[in-house]
Amino acid sequence: MTYGIVLTYTLTPRWLALPREERNRMRAAHIEPVFARYADRVTARFFDAEAFSGRFSDFAVLETEDLGAYYFLIEALRDTPLIHDGHLVLGEVILGVRDGFQTYEHHLAQTPGTTPAMEARA
Repeated sequence: MTYGIVLTYTLTPRWLALPREERNRMRAAHIEPVFARYADRVTARFFDAEAFSGRFSDFAVLETEDLGAYYFLIEALRDTPLIHDGHLVLGEVILGVRDGFQTYEHHLAQTPGTTPAMEARA
């Protein structure tokens, strides 16, 4: 199964107070290597949201078939100065399964004698 994860986060005033050159250096030194380490198992796209939401400043859309790799990626991010020094605060995590209903229907078709009612009782 392929999992889709929306990870919201906020870049704090402490981050915004840094010169852009320093922000770029920190991103290149700390964030990009973490995502590169897991790039074979977790894909990521990044979006700015501060002009559209007051709840968070940014969000990432991640996809993976390996929730363990996703978990380790988040742990690695938490070890970076961006998070432990208060420049970035992680927010809500939204997890879903791509085409989950189709995967379930395929599962039912491959399991002779199984009906949705039987699955519910299992």
